Amino acid sequence: MAGVDPAAVRFGVLGPLRAEVEGRAAGLGGPRQRAVLAVLLIARGRMVSADRIMAEVWEDSPPPSPATLHAYVSELRRALEHRRPSGAPPRLLVREGPGYALRADPAAVDAERFADLAVAGKRALGGGRPGEAEELLTEAVGLWRGPAYADFAEAGFAVPEAARLEDLRAGAQEDRLAAAIDLGRHAAAAGELEAQVAEQPLRERGWELLTLALYRSGRRADATATLRAARRRLADELGVDPGPALRDLETAVLTQDPRLDPPPRLGGAAGPRRAERGGGTQEAGVTPDAGGASGATGARGAARPVPGNLPFALSSFVGRAAEITAVEGLLAEYRLVTLTGPGGVGKTRLALELARRRTGDADGPWMVELAALTSADLLPATVAAALGVPGPSSAEELAAVLAGRRLVVVLDNCEHLLEAVTPLIGVLLSRCRDLRVLATSREALGVEGEAVYEVPPLDPAGDGSELFRSRVATALPAWSPDPGDLDRIPVLCAGLDGIPLAIELAAAQCRVLSVGQIADALEHRFDVLVDGPLDLPARHRALEAAVAWSHQLLEPEERRLFHRLGVFAAGFDLDSAGAVGGQPQVLRPLSALVRKSLVTVEPGTAPRRYRMLETLRQYALRELDVADLAGTRRRHRAWALARAESAERRLHGPQAPELLARLTREQPEFRAAFASALEEGDGVYALRLGGALYWFWYRMGHIAEGLAWMDKAFAAAPDAEPGVRGRARLAVSGLSYLAGRPREAYEAVLLAEAEGREAGDAVVEASARVYQTHFGVLAGVPVDAPALARSAVGLARRAGEDWLVAEALMVQGMLARVLGDLPGAAVVLAEAVATANSCGHDWAAGSSAWAGMKTACDGGDGRRALEIAAGIVDALDRHEDVTSRLVLLHTAAHALTLTGRAQEAAILMGGVEAVGRRVGFSPELMDPLDGPREAAAVRDSLPPDRYETAASRGRELSLPELTAFLRDLLRNP
Repeated sequence: MAGVDPAAVRFGVLGPLRAEVEGRAAGLGGPRQRAVLAVLLIARGRMVSADRIMAEVWEDSPPPSPATLHAYVSELRRALEHRRPSGAPPRLLVREGPGYALRADPAAVDAERFADLAVAGKRALGGGRPGEAEELLTEAVGLWRGPAYADFAEAGFAVPEAARLEDLRAGAQEDRLAAAIDLGRHAAAAGELEAQVAEQPLRERGWELLTLALYRSGRRADATATLRAARRRLADELGVDPGPALRDLETAVLTQDPRLDPPPRLGGAAGPRRAERGGGTQEAGVTPDAGGASGATGARGAARPVPGNLPFALSSFVGRAAEITAVEGLLAEYRLVTLTGPGGVGKTRLALELARRRTGDADGPWMVELAALTSADLLPATVAAALGVPGPSSAEELAAVLAGRRLVVVLDNCEHLLEAVTPLIGVLLSRCRDLRVLATSREALGVEGEAVYEVPPLDPAGDGSELFRSRVATALPAWSPDPGDLDRIPVLCAGLDGIPLAIELAAAQCRVLSVGQIADALEHRFDVLVDGPLDLPARHRALEAAVAWSHQLLEPEERRLFHRLGVFAAGFDLDSAGAVGGQPQVLRPLSALVRKSLVTVEPGTAPRRYRMLETLRQYALRELDVADLAGTRRRHRAWALARAESAERRLHGPQAPELLARLTREQPEFRAAFASALEEGDGVYALRLGGALYWFWYRMGHIAEGLAWMDKAFAAAPDAEPGVRGRARLAVSGLSYLAGRPREAYEAVLLAEAEGREAGDAVVEASARVYQTHFGVLAGVPVDAPALARSAVGLARRAGEDWLVAEALMVQGMLARVLGDLPGAAVVLAEAVATANSCGHDWAAGSSAWAGMKTACDGGDGRRALEIAAGIVDALDRHEDVTSRLVLLHTAAHALTLTGRAQEAAILMGGVEAVGRRVGFSPELMDPLDGPREAAAVRDSLPPDRYETAASRGRELSLPELTAFLRDLLRNP
């Protein structure tokens, strides 16, 4: 009897794990056995070593014997291939080298079908086809039966994959409802969106769509109320303002912008931004006498003398024009405005500058400094004494004295007295009609009617550099910048996060150190940025003291998370914070850190992303216990590897653009993980991470970096198992090829094939065989290229990966062209394009078409080559691919010369050379058979002086600009 066809087995992970064989549910056994299957499903057809399966399934228990795992695998085989003849090899759950692989067709897994449908629906929506989009997205969302991998909600191996799928699900739901709105079904969409924002209130796009649906349904008051609810919810949960899209939509609704009317296009009129709850523009300053963005006297000129107690400024105020305008607007509308931000960012200095500029307050302005006050009971009396009305000792008594007066009060440094400040201000504002309060605090006060303005750092290249030069000139009147200082200063200010206090303390060090020496010492900034003026409060005489002031106000749970988040090199999201911080319930402490200005929200991100200023990050790491630091770094490495491996399994399919963008955003984390692993001598980890990041490095042009990490990883793990070495060796091979070293690429790919075969990793073995042909021909190695290419196609088919089959056909077609069989090359390359398109592997489709361009150029048909280029350029641009775009531009320049457009060809060639030098990539070196010939054809098409003039124009263009230039040429042949 024939066994069950693997195609007849289907798996469901969008809910509790299940499998169906020929339409009937299969018994998958107990929790451990089901977990084994889940690990293999997450691996997406890749071999997983037995050791790794046991470590992940038994993560909190001693690992079992290999016999136990084998018994579970045997039971799963019986359930999934119950009609397999005795003695016949399994076809679905197979043994490979030291582990196992599940050879399921991606279309047989509901998560894979869902992801493909979601991507296709998103593209249809973006392409203006809402009907098609809704159909695709409805089918996608309908595949869900519950939370992804619901049986394994707490299992470490499943959490990253489940989080990824849940995020895709939310995005697909939003896209589906956006399509419904575009189709005019506003009321129905509004009903679903109300439920969705209730379930996921922190996803801003849901609020945007709900607002739009209500507005187009004629419910404009409800749309306005929804915007207020969104703003309030984001403030309460995260302490932040809405992102730019939601703010622009708010402006558009309030002004009844006609762009919101159907027929659709969700848009918003650009308008003034109001800061409430944590958003921000820019500011500077720290104390009345120092620490701020300092600059000119301001747009309104010097203020007339008025009653009050504001100190005279002892230094100039630099810049901050936009911030002053924004906060003045808030003060005109709101009676309480709170300036928030991290220590040293300039809240006090900005508040004082704003108070000095006010001319309409007959009884003020007044300054009340609270930093030295430790007893909340003394707060009313302290405020009264500062206002010149000693006697009142309660909020009610003080309100009775101030009633009827017209004044503004600056309450400085409220963060340590929030429980007392909030009710005091509430009483004063409710009883004193003409009182305005401008408060500074490292978190919002929480008073009704409060407008919150987050004071951001200075622009390092603008106000930051001006502040530095101004303060150095004050400290050293005879100072003049050394050669190169004008370029170093913006870099130094960027390294100081644009924090005015840090910039001023650095400027003061110019008495004894050069700008270059200060910049070199930023790794130890807390030891260098000290010795501020003695008339400043102690917390502003050293950078460390300014941070410590905020740190001491944290609760234990918040402090622990703050320190652990310091291991992130750049940004992170909520799930990442929980995984690396070791605190699954992380929202509450993270929200507190955001409110207290120790963690910053990256505006406009959905889901929200967060980051720490470098100064705060260094402080967090410096104060972290050694053992806790080691544990946190281990969790960070595990998280980084899970992210990289999860992405790598899908980088050859339709999700590639989004995944490449995500990996680019998270690249600093991977670098930190490499450094951390190699510091501890864990070369195996570094090899695994490099193997997972290989395709990302290849596509985005990170050639030298990838090779450098791989060299260190191999040196640190000379005895790594073949499965790990083989995958990492593919990275060395491919990156060596891009670097123009085909001999090294060929030697590495030979080793990769042998190691893949030894490990039983069919994908690695087939991948190595595919490129062995190409690299061998480029290196001039005597190989039987046609036979090798045919065998590579066969191996790729047996590996069961369509994307790999597409690449094998691509190489076979390229080889046929090199050997002079142009008709045969065209046939095979067309098959490669069709195969790549069928599985969404845009890179292979584009590279095969690029080879078709060369074939057309070989026949002198430049026009046909450019027609092919027109079908490639948009996909590569969407992926933001670096290396493939450069080789496309290089070949397109050759095609342009064949059509008589030598001038444009020279512009492209000059741009390719310049961008290539910046990223360390040369199409001529990578492609020694055709690259030099293409470049020579372009150079020879013009006299040398005309070529140089045109090429110099191209050298001024960025890669996106060069791509746009080519696109315009293709549209206007």
